[in-house]
Amino acid sequence: MHLCSHLLTQLIQNQLLFFSFFQVKFLIFPSYLVKCCSLLRDGNLPDIVNSGSLHEFLVNLHERYGPVVSFWFGRRLVVSLGTVEVLKQHINPNKTSDPFETMLKSLLRYQSGGANVSENHMRKKLYESGVTHSLQSNFALLLKLSEELLDKWLSYPESQHVPLCQHMLGFAMKSVTQMVMGSTFEDDQEVIHFQKNHGTVWSEIGKGFLDGSLDKSTTRKKQYEDALMQLESILKKIIKERKGKNFSQHIFIDSLVQGNLNDQQILEDSMIFSLASCIITAKLCTWAICFLTTSEEVQKKLYEEIDHVFGKDPITPEKIEQLRYCRHVLCETVRTAKLTPVSARLQDIEGKIDKFIIPRETLVLYALGVILQDPRTWPSPHKFDPDRFDDESMMKTFSLLGFSGMQECPELRFAYMVATVLLSVLVRRLHLLSVEGQLIETKYELVTSSKEETWITVSKRY
Repeated sequence: MHLCSHLLTQLIQNQLLFFSFFQVKFLIFPSYLVKCCSLLRDGNLPDIVNSGSLHEFLVNLHERYGPVVSFWFGRRLVVSLGTVEVLKQHINPNKTSDPFETMLKSLLRYQSGGANVSENHMRKKLYESGVTHSLQSNFALLLKLSEELLDKWLSYPESQHVPLCQHMLGFAMKSVTQMVMGSTFEDDQEVIHFQKNHGTVWSEIGKGFLDGSLDKSTTRKKQYEDALMQLESILKKIIKERKGKNFSQHIFIDSLVQGNLNDQQILEDSMIFSLASCIITAKLCTWAICFLTTSEEVQKKLYEEIDHVFGKDPITPEKIEQLRYCRHVLCETVRTAKLTPVSARLQDIEGKIDKFIIPRETLVLYALGVILQDPRTWPSPHKFDPDRFDDESMMKTFSLLGFSGMQECPELRFAYMVATVLLSVLVRRLHLLSVEGQLIETKYELVTSSKEETWITVSKRY
């Protein structure tokens, strides 16, 4: 999960903790305090923009000042935690709320917060049910779309460069829209229309809110609002069509419709899930294939597992569950790519980390991108090494960060299954190869991506 300025400003409207801050023992840095005094309105926003992203700003901040740091996001004092050890100490009793959902709702100007623990728990169960049943009901569809992509790649000459980002985004859009929103998206034109609006909304969530550029451009703001309105219109129509009816194909929205939610909650939750699932699935698949092309040993081991589990038999949901090494490949992809580099929680009650007191209502960032590259937690952190997850303690740490287990966000759980099926289909028949001399630069926004298109080549195994 990531953080942008609108989330912060929504959470802290009409709250100013400047002088009250000195009444608690906390960590602050003189250079940043001076900047805040002189530029109270912006705080460290210019530093974040100049760093290139919030993640890169936090990397520099934690390197200079340690695992617990604070800075000013506009008028708000924010705390960031940069190691597993301090993250474990963080007190936040409301563990049933999804930080990714909270953030996106704020950015989309939906009503976030206000639900009690039991309501959050109920909605979490609905999400889990939606993910499980939509994947089960649509497994054949997912397999068919994966095989269509395989056939396309098999038709290419071995020297042809394949635009990986483009193909993974298209695949994710086709598969996720149909599994989340239904048969309307069997029509490629509907998918293209959705993808265009999705891209407009997501790009502004990822960038426009952070640097304030969206509100400064009337044209961009209108394009964003029009795109969001069109997406909402599509969802409202689907929700109306699915209410009170039974369909042979169970989609994610069906679980929300069948739950004890009003129409606005269904709209918001389905919007959040469809937006996030499309982009997380696309980027997880992109990075996984990208890393496989640069590690012949890992790709060989993955192929051997796929061959051992399936042999010449069809790919089935039951056998997919046996792909333990494939899951490790995907976990290591999330870690190495820093797929979601920042998450956040609002401090429900006053907390303490070491000697530092965190006042109630403080926004606490989990600098996941920093933690995922910490050599004290991850030996050789920059190496792509799925075998590290053979160690149960590594998997427990990963779960603590929200990337697996009980704290795993539903969008990521969904993406793991889609990516597992796709890799099973592709690696079973193809060698995935990198393009020599290609330099991949990373862009850190809500979900990490490459700045430019990533190119690969493929060759047939048989």
